[in-house]
Amino acid sequence: MKLIYFSCGWLFFAIGLIGVALPVLPTTPFMILALWCFSKSSDRFHQWLYQHRFFGPTLQQWERYRVIPLPAKVMSVSMMLASFAYLVFFKKLPSEILLPVAMLMLYGLWFILTKPSKPDR
Repeated sequence: MKLIYFSCGWLFFAIGLIGVALPVLPTTPFMILALWCFSKSSDRFHQWLYQHRFFGPTLQQWERYRVIPLPAKVMSVSMMLASFAYLVFFKKLPSEILLPVAMLMLYGLWFILTKPSKPDR
């Protein structure tokens, strides 16, 4: 079972890493999933990701307080909206493709925007 969690951890990490470059994919939820999978399979890689200089601070805030920092929210929402606008205005995709993409992005927006930006203290 640990091998499945470990493999999924790397899969989610890879998808999150791709999300850094592709604004259609949100990075943070995949890194959260990767961190959870590593917590079930490998203390070494859990600590590595948790302490990572780029991903670590956001993951630490998520794990401790269940918050998504405002700069991460602004960047995520901006990139998702820009990506969708690009698909609509420059790619002219059919609605059979745009509708599922829009639904996934709306879910991502809902998830991000319903989380607090600062810890309750």
